[in-house]
Amino acid sequence: MPETIPADSVGIVQPQKLHFDEPLQLVSGRVLEEYDLVFETYGELNADRSNALLICHALSGDHHAAGYHSMEDRKPGWWDVAIGPGKPFDTNRYFIVCPNNLGGCKGSTGPNSINPKTGKPWGADFPIVTVKDWVVSQARLADRLGIEQWAAVIGGSLGGMQVMQWAIDLPERLRHALVIAAAPKLSAQNIGFNEVARQAIMSDPDFHGGHYYAHGTIPRRGLMLARMLGHITYLSDEAMRAKFGRELREGKINFGFDVEFQVESYLRYQGKSFVERFDANTYLLMTKALDYFDPAAEYGDDLAAAFRRALADFLVVSFTSDWRFPPSRSEEIVRALVQADRNVSYTEIEATQGHDAFLLPIQAYLDTLYAYMKRV
Repeated sequence: MPETIPADSVGIVQPQKLHFDEPLQLVSGRVLEEYDLVFETYGELNADRSNALLICHALSGDHHAAGYHSMEDRKPGWWDVAIGPGKPFDTNRYFIVCPNNLGGCKGSTGPNSINPKTGKPWGADFPIVTVKDWVVSQARLADRLGIEQWAAVIGGSLGGMQVMQWAIDLPERLRHALVIAAAPKLSAQNIGFNEVARQAIMSDPDFHGGHYYAHGTIPRRGLMLARMLGHITYLSDEAMRAKFGRELREGKINFGFDVEFQVESYLRYQGKSFVERFDANTYLLMTKALDYFDPAAEYGDDLAAAFRRALADFLVVSFTSDWRFPPSRSEEIVRALVQADRNVSYTEIEATQGHDAFLLPIQAYLDTLYAYMKRV
């Protein structure tokens, strides 16, 4: 918890919630008759409403991107390194909006919300939502906030996929698109990782077909395993070696199956803490949104053709040690943008931290964001 709020923090923030009665037609064919979106805002909207930034979160993220909810908070929002006074996304200059996506578990309508038709939690009955669906819901949020056009839409990982979808589907509504540590669609290997994670959750005896709320249980073990697997893929071999090596907890091998290596202890801790703050059904939905993302599919599998719809200027950023979404995947995005004759800047950041690097205070990365935001 902060002794005092840092000078470059947005300080104490409060989530807001808006209710939408307008039915949302989903890509799946199903309809959400009504829904809530929870979001946070930082900074002030200027008179001509031209300084708004949309921050899109990744798989396990939410609306709490910066600042603190109380003085008791142990750590700030997930992208506090980049959002705040004097930071790359400078709240002295910009009005910043970060929503919790539909299907989330932090207040926006999702599996742990009450289904108005049954009076019980949605659970497994909650429809699968796609990146395209999120863009429509975020655009409706912008309408309610009086924002006709974002100065920039920004996101890393699954957030970066939302940025690309925004630029393709609603080109007039953003001037800049910042796509960080993302890919134009998942590789078979990445879909495989997501499937193992889902199987870990769904095969947990406490899953109850997704209706575990009614049983007063949580598929704790399955969600923990899913997070442990995911966490390994977010780190690099180098980062794990530097952090843990082959260090033994007790300094000796015990010839058993309990925790012996420090890395085992760390992964179990990460898994257990994740179970306390995240919903298993939401994890299933978010991984499916990742798997299904493929904006080129509507354009004859031609990504350049998809990007010809875009009007925004692009910044694409990758990290050398990110093997989940390696630089080669960002280069695919850049090549397609060049073929589509769009304005694009590309930076590959030297970093040892793996996919998680996009969340970390790496100076060359922050400098890149600073430099680009001067144009915005």
